[in-house]
Amino acid sequence: QVQLVESGGGLVQAGGSLRLSCEASGMIFSINVMGWHRQAPGSQRELVAAVSTDGSTEYADSVKGRFTISRDKRKNTMYLQMNTLKPEDKAVYYCASKRGPWGSYVEWGQGTQVTISS
Repeated sequence: QVQLVESGGGLVQAGGSLRLSCEASGMIFSINVMGWHRQAPGSQRELVAAVSTDGSTEYADSVKGRFTISRDKRKNTMYLQMNTLKPEDKAVYYCASKRGPWGSYVEWGQGTQVTISS
């Protein structure tokens, strides 16, 4: 199985930056797509950004131009660089993985809290 562990969440002022990390372990070879999701209280969980093994990326409209997803293959780690943070970015951020672009995310981390102060 694949295990995912997020880190890097915390408190930051609006306009500031954070970098989230997701370390994968286990059957890492089976992962084709990794993505960051977030969920705020009273809101639906949404896909924030995703990266595939070929390097292609996608972003939610709400974070385009502010967030950057990347991965370090040697460290089996995915990152989400979050810049120009807004109060509406406050949420629990989850790392997830799946086998292909057509399927559902099947492995999930425990989440890391991002809080924005204004």
